[in-house]
Amino acid sequence: MLRSLYAGISGMKVNQTKLDIIANNIANVGTTAFKSSRVRFQDMVSQSMSDASSSSTNTGGVNGKQVGLGVQIAGIDTMVIQGMMQPTSRNLDVAMDGEGYLIVANGPIDGTIPVDDKHTMGTSTLDTSYTRDGALTLDDAGHLLTSDGLRVMGYAIGATTYDATTGVPTIKFVDANDKTIKAVDGLIPLSIPNEMEGKDGSLHKVKSFSIEKDGTIKATLDGGGIAAIGQIAMASFNNPAGLSKVGKNQYVSTSNSGQAVVRSGLGADAANDNSKAYASMLSGMLEMSNVDLAEQFTDMIVASRAFQAMGKTITTGDEILQDIIGLKR
Repeated sequence: MLRSLYAGISGMKVNQTKLDIIANNIANVGTTAFKSSRVRFQDMVSQSMSDASSSSTNTGGVNGKQVGLGVQIAGIDTMVIQGMMQPTSRNLDVAMDGEGYLIVANGPIDGTIPVDDKHTMGTSTLDTSYTRDGALTLDDAGHLLTSDGLRVMGYAIGATTYDATTGVPTIKFVDANDKTIKAVDGLIPLSIPNEMEGKDGSLHKVKSFSIEKDGTIKATLDGGGIAAIGQIAMASFNNPAGLSKVGKNQYVSTSNSGQAVVRSGLGADAANDNSKAYASMLSGMLEMSNVDLAEQFTDMIVASRAFQAMGKTITTGDEILQDIIGLKR
């Protein structure tokens, strides 16, 4: 059978995959913090019709003769470059200007994740994943969540406890203007309560809150004073392109992404402080998709024409076979 038939089939298959990826990229052009993908091709094994030979006294060397047997997918890469920043003027929207992912989890509200002195996370009852989608929300108890209800993890600053029945947090007042603030080791689900203890020890309503560039959440109380109530944690990876997409703008680590390296909290010792290597959190903004429509449509044209060309090699091979069969009348 003609080799061109099978080479044409392989070309149609890989270009169909390329069109699938392009379609997914275009479909997510408006998805918050979406990272586009690309596909790379490589040739299949080549059949040797004759081997190469070296030169001799009377003749020169001869190159080998090989016939390629088609094409296959070399890899599908996630393009982790940052998307544009879109202002929203919403204080619960945060965008990461640089490297880093939010750590989100589901599980018990009082669950914690230990972090060792190498900034890696230990085992926990919480099921963690990662996201750059900073469109955060609050629930009825004041817990800080993603739009899918996953809890945003971070460092406690004031002592935090939770009501066993309602899950409503109680956070001890820590003056945000205190230069010696130190985050509590380990990650907990963060909350922005409706009311909390003030400077005088009595309960005060939280009038407003803000998220600083380092992830610190500050609350302004009606009785005066500004409290630091937590710090949003951030993780990075040696190979962020190796993260696995699990839908809903979430990623999980894989054996090739490496372990999550957690940004150190406020007040960390200078020897262990890695916070300057991470992105700044921009409140009131969201990161947009990094899909370039002009590039995607150009790739679509190339892939569709390549698909048509591969189909033409199959029909041409079929015509040749028909001619061969017609030799016998």
